[in-house]
Formats: sequence, structure tokens, C-alpha cells
Amino acid sequence: MTPAAPSFELLPGADDSPVILHVPHSAREIPSAVREGIVLDDAALERELDHIVDAHTARIAEAAAQAAGVTPWRFVNRLSRLVVDPERFPDEREEMLSVGMGAVYTRTTHRAPLRPADTDPVPLIERYFRPYARAMTEAVRDRLAATGRAVVIDVHSYPASRLPYELHGDGPRPAVCLGTDAFHTPAGLAELAREAFAGCGRTELDSPFSGAYVPLEFYGKDPRVGALMVEIRRDTYMTEPGGPAGPGLSRLASALASLVDGVGR
Repeated sequence: MTPAAPSFELLPGADDSPVILHVPHSAREIPSAVREGIVLDDAALERELDHIVDAHTARIAEAAAQAAGVTPWRFVNRLSRLVVDPERFPDEREEMLSVGMGAVYTRTTHRAPLRPADTDPVPLIERYFRPYARAMTEAVRDRLAATGRAVVIDVHSYPASRLPYELHGDGPRPAVCLGTDAFHTPAGLAELAREAFAGCGRTELDSPFSGAYVPLEFYGKDPRVGALMVEIRRDTYMTEPGGPAGPGLSRLASALASLVDGVGR
């Protein structure tokens, strides 16, 4: 099972930057061998990608990196989350398994079959998930060695209207949702993000999505690793679902650059 494109890419930043902009869900690429295990026809798969992909978030991160005073590092998933979702747990602890969205999805955003329910996730996890996790762990380890700390800022987007797969989507849907972790998100980091995105519309903590990504080697163990999830409501910068980006993208990239610079200071 050979990928049709690189599975992920670490784009280097400044030696003294502790920041890693993590972009896990921006791609649409699915290797042909993986596509064979998906039950949707081509048109239905394209519609699903329109709903599930965090479209243009790689562009937002790239523009933010270019605008920042100190260039952050970027870790970008080059394959669709329909191959594997690198931010899920690879075992039964992940509550998203209840809607068929563990590390290997078996259901769509609208809870229709994506793969057979008895699909063995192990081959995909071994080929795609574990190398990604190892590389992200190494990227964090490298920032710790170089700067004494690491801050993972997840760059995501979400739809203006709740999709059926969302387990906790009944709260506010602000322009920018800041997902936090009790151990890895200090109050100062969340406050920096609020200030940075103040000009982009209303912000909320942990609504409609909560949590922040930290590689398991450090999760709940190493306070030198900070983490924050930035969830941007898609109608603020693009046409939904799956349409082109608009002028809001530049404004959000500038805000993200301000957050990166604030963290660097």
C-alpha cells in the first residue's frame, strides 16, 4: 500500500521558535489503495470531503508563518483524514469510535457507511498513523531541545451548522473556538489567543470543540509542552461546503501570526 503523495511534511521554522503550527485535516488526497476500502462512489466521496476537510487551513498556516516575526515550524498532513485521523487515539479510549470516527473512520459526517463496519484498522494505523505520530513526537522533542519548550497550535476549521457526527455540538459556534487542555494550556496561552483573534469575531473556549493535541509521549506528563486548538468557523473565510477561500483568510492568517509572535515572546 504505497501513498500517492507524502503522508506528512515538517516545514522548518526559526531555530529559536518554540511554536509548531499543526495542520492535520486540510488535505483531500487519498491513495488509490486506500480508496479501494471506501464504499462511497466518487461523487459521494467528493461531497464527504467537502464536509470533512478543514479546507484552506494549510494556506492560513502558511500565510501566518510568512507574516510572523519569528517563523514557526509547520507540521502538515498531506493526506486526507479519511485515510487515518492522526489526532485520534489508536485504541478504544477514543469516544469518537461511537460514531465510527476513531483513528480509521467507518462512518461519514452524516453517519452513513464509509467503510465496512468490520474493517481492520491495523494496516492503516501501522502504515500511516504511527509514522505520523513518531514524526510529530520528534518535532516536539526537537523544539524542547532547542528552546526549552514547545507549543503546538492546532489549526482547524468547522462548519457554521452542526453536522450529525458532532457529539458535543449544541453549544455556541463562535467565529473562533479555542480548544484547551487542563494540563497543557496555561491561562496565558488562551488569553494570548483571545487577544490575537479579537478582530476576527467572537471567540469562545471549548465550544463547540474542546481539547488540544499533544503527542502521547508528553501528554499529561511534560508541562514544557503547551497546546492550543484553534477552530475557525468556515463561513468566516470561505464558501461552504468545500468552496473557495475569501478575504477573511488574510485577516485570520494575520491573527494567527500575532498569536505565534505572542507565544514566541
